Amino acid sequence: MNDALPAAPTRRPDIDDDFADGPDPDLWVAHYLPHWTTPDRSAARFDTRGDGLRLRIDADQPDWRPEDAPLRVSNLQTGVHSGPMGSGSGTHRHRPDGLVVRTPTPTRLLWAPFSGRVEIKVSASRDAGCMLAAWLVGTEHERADAAGEICVFEIDAEAVGSLGTVARSGVKAHSDPRLVTDMAEIRLPFDASRPHTWTVIWGRGETVIGCEGVVIRRIPQAPDYPLFLLVDLFEVAPPAGSYPKTAIVHRVRGWDGD
Repeated sequence: MNDALPAAPTRRPDIDDDFADGPDPDLWVAHYLPHWTTPDRSAARFDTRGDGLRLRIDADQPDWRPEDAPLRVSNLQTGVHSGPMGSGSGTHRHRPDGLVVRTPTPTRLLWAPFSGRVEIKVSASRDAGCMLAAWLVGTEHERADAAGEICVFEIDAEAVGSLGTVARSGVKAHSDPRLVTDMAEIRLPFDASRPHTWTVIWGRGETVIGCEGVVIRRIPQAPDYPLFLLVDLFEVAPPAGSYPKTAIVHRVRGWDGD
C-alpha cells in the first residue's frame, strides 16, 4: 500500500511536545502501567537532548515485574487508571491471569481521545534485545472491555538494518470482544534508527497507520472509547552488552477527533 496519508489538520494540535525541557508533566506520566507493579520498577529512565528525549535502559534498572522477567522498560503514557489495591482492575491487562494492583493510581486522563490523529517522530534502538513501540490502549476507566489497542509500531532492534527495517503494526483486541486482532509485519525501506515519523488516524470504524507520509495499513475497525498513548523502550532479553541502551522520541503531536 503506497497511498499518501491525508494532510494533518490545519488547526493547532491538541498536544505537541518536542521534549526540549523533558516530558511535559501536564501530558505525560513517566511510568509504565505503574498500577501493576511498584514505582521503582515502573519509573522511566531518560535524558533530554537537543533533538528530543532519549529513553534509556540502564544496567541497574530492575525488571518491570518479577513475574514478567526479563522485561525492563522506560515508558511515557498520557494518563493512568487503576482500581484499589489487590484488585484486577486497571488499564491494559496485558495477561489473562495473575495481575493485581500493587500501586493504586487514581484516574488521570491527561490525553485520552476517542478518535483522532497522532504523529510520533522517533529513532529506534539498535541495541541487542531492545524494542521501541508506540500504542494507543483503552483506558478501561469506565468499562473493563474497553481494552483494545492500536499498535502504531513495534520495532525490534534485531529487525533494524542499514537498508531496511521490519516493524509490526495493527490492532489488538485484548479483552474487547468487538475487535479482532489484526497485526502484520511491515517492511520499511530505510534504517529506522534514523529519525522518521509514524502516523495513526482512527475513528468511525477505521484505523489508518502510516509511516513517512505513506499509508502502510488500513484496517476496517477502531476502538470507540478513550485511549491513552504509550511510547516505550523495552529490553526483552536477559541483560547483556553495554549500557545504557537507548532510543529517541523526537516529537509527538496529536489532534482529538470530531
